[in-house]
Amino acid sequence: MKELRPFHLAVPVSNLKECRIFYSEVLMMREGRSSETWVDFDFYGHQFVIHQTGKKASVIKNNVDGHGVPIPHFGVVLSMGDWLALADNLKNKSIEFIIEPYIRFKGEPGEQATMFFLDPSNNALEFKAFNSLENLFAK
Repeated sequence: MKELRPFHLAVPVSNLKECRIFYSEVLMMREGRSSETWVDFDFYGHQFVIHQTGKKASVIKNNVDGHGVPIPHFGVVLSMGDWLALADNLKNKSIEFIIEPYIRFKGEPGEQATMFFLDPSNNALEFKAFNSLENLFAK
């Protein structure tokens, strides 16, 4: 497997203060640099930046495994233990899921744990996990 490198992702948010609280307190991401119009976070070792735009994202859904998957979306692949801990944390914080945590493609090569939810600006997030990262691109 190739060496994984950090990526950079920037997303628009309608309310910087509200989203700053969501990412730091709900998702427990460490804050990095910031200004009056943007904040960057450590997103599991990747650079994630929210930029104030004043507009909420619109969500379109695409059917995958019998569920309406929000498009666009972003997220990260976690270890199964970290995924389970995050799912419990989000449930305890009463996060409203678009797709509740479940196992997708059960018994198939791409079997994965997944969950989807929105940030306060309607940006869709997916967090997933595999029992083995070898199955990340399995067909």
